[in-house]
Amino acid sequence: MGLYHNRPTVADLRARKARGDKLTMLFVETPEEARAAAAAGIDMLSIIDPLWSPEMREAAGNCFVQVGLLYGELVTAEDYLRAAFRAMNIGGDCVYCSAATDIQKALCDNGIPVVAHVGLIPSQCTWTGGFKAVGKTADSARAVWDHVKRLEEIGCFGAELEVVPDRVAEVIAKNTPLLMLGMGAGAHADAQYLFAEDVLGHGTNKTPRHAKTYRNFAAEFARLQQERIAAFAEFKADVASGAYPAQEHLVPIADAEFEAFTASIAKI
Repeated sequence: MGLYHNRPTVADLRARKARGDKLTMLFVETPEEARAAAAAGIDMLSIIDPLWSPEMREAAGNCFVQVGLLYGELVTAEDYLRAAFRAMNIGGDCVYCSAATDIQKALCDNGIPVVAHVGLIPSQCTWTGGFKAVGKTADSARAVWDHVKRLEEIGCFGAELEVVPDRVAEVIAKNTPLLMLGMGAGAHADAQYLFAEDVLGHGTNKTPRHAKTYRNFAAEFARLQQERIAAFAEFKADVASGAYPAQEHLVPIADAEFEAFTASIAKI
């Protein structure tokens, strides 16, 4: 992976936060989605580690890419460090890590830009009452604030800020150097972060309240599936009727060559 590129750096994104620029971020899963996001001018992409590859880096173009390190599959600080360095060597711009702060600090101490997670943390939501908003009481909001301050101390670059009241998000975003990537956190987060499957309307899970669907790909995918079935059925019918293969699908052989071939095997 080349050292020189045109996509934003951590320093660039920090400068954009200072200017008050509103950033966009998408979670994508395919090269087609990554290419579309790059063509649309999306600022940041999130791609989970098992899907992260040189092909995805190329598809992402000039998008700043956060590579998601999988909580639960990686365990020790060494596990996370090895995975993070691999992700960065492919061309990742930062890594997402929702592990304990000692592991996040180990990544930060090695110069790896780290995005953590505060508010509703799906992998740890049993502690906050399940998949519901966090920060709706003074104590809960203060806990989110304190978490952000701990992340500042260990050197994190940013944090996903998920499903917290917009007024709480505004206070936090304005009082931290961390880039706050908002999912259901209102307009004052530094970036608005959605999943491509929600934007395109083809997710299999329930669409969260904070998501906005811009297209109905589910209907299009269903239509394409019916077209696949119809095409395969037509192929089967053509084989049965003899319509396929037709003359245009055959490899010709000159009469003289064919006669010489058949004559040669007749002598065996």
